[in-house]
Amino acid sequence: MKGHFPIDKFQALQTPFYYYDSNVLRQTLRSIENEVARHDNWYVHYAVKANANPKLLRIIREAGLGADCVSGGEIEASLHAGFPNSKIVFAGVGKSDWEINLGLDNDIFCFNVESIPELEVINDLASAKGKVARVAFRLNPNVGAHTHANITTGLAENKFGIAMRDMVPVIEHAQQLKNVQVVGLHFHIGSQILDMGDFQALCNRINDLQEELERHHIRLEHINVGGGLGVDYEHPNRLPIPDFHAYFETYAKKLKLRPGQTLHFELGRAVVAQCGSLITRTLFIKEGAVKKFAIVDAGFTDLVRPALYQAYHKIENICSDEPKETYDVVGPICESTDVFAKQIDLNSTKRGDYLAIRSAGAYGEIMASQYNCRRLPIGYLSDDL
Repeated sequence: MKGHFPIDKFQALQTPFYYYDSNVLRQTLRSIENEVARHDNWYVHYAVKANANPKLLRIIREAGLGADCVSGGEIEASLHAGFPNSKIVFAGVGKSDWEINLGLDNDIFCFNVESIPELEVINDLASAKGKVARVAFRLNPNVGAHTHANITTGLAENKFGIAMRDMVPVIEHAQQLKNVQVVGLHFHIGSQILDMGDFQALCNRINDLQEELERHHIRLEHINVGGGLGVDYEHPNRLPIPDFHAYFETYAKKLKLRPGQTLHFELGRAVVAQCGSLITRTLFIKEGAVKKFAIVDAGFTDLVRPALYQAYHKIENICSDEPKETYDVVGPICESTDVFAKQIDLNSTKRGDYLAIRSAGAYGEIMASQYNCRRLPIGYLSDDL
């Protein structure tokens, strides 16, 4: 089954562009809300790095989510979209002074700190402003995730977080500083995770860490487990909503929170991936010596994931019901890696047909570039067409 697209409305738009189904996004947000509402003191922050389209951000903010930011620009985008300061968390292994000052000036909820040097800079900058910065320490739990190596973040070899062996001395050091307040622990083990066993392993590690902290008479108010829940890239029509029940239930059953502790999540891909499609027009059908190419006007400047991660996206010809033929779907960029898919079956395709590259709402528009001096793609919501 194909997705439903207002092809008649597309005629007035310049391809390639992103099309966001607002109904799918709102259904996704309702599913998250229904699951989280079953638990006290649970909060979800949307990971802005997945997609910072201003109209999407406003819908997400209206659903009551907070914002998880990894740059000053994302903080500014979140504030502009109306996210409350008190719901903004700021992570990232390399925060610039101006970004830290931006967070301090806006009294954001928390800085997720990844090193002692960063902690000390935040303390100094906060001191200069006569403020106390709330911080959570991002720990590297050395938990592997069954996902692509380039999007695994919780192993000891990764650049992210503080080693577990340093946890207690780092917290004790922070407690001696006058302009930071340690409020929690932060974790994130990777992205596009579909095996709930990975999240169970994280819960077990956090449980052990909390016991270790209590032996040192340290008790923290907030636990932030990051995000990482994946989506079904193969079946965006049949499974448009990720399995939020299994995800949240894993934490409900396996994580041993202390009385009064709050639990924070940072979901990105799972919120927006399935609502978005990259719409591209077929330029030429080229008969090669051993294969047939569908050459389209989108390239890896518009959606880099297939070139960067060898990521799979389902592709549909939304103009054709003809019998299927086999194509390589390629773009116009002067690089051999500008390929969206090889040897896939599409309904017989001709010049001018629209192709929809599905599940592209996350890490699509936000990662677009102007290589080859190409224009950045525009994102349109179904509400606006």
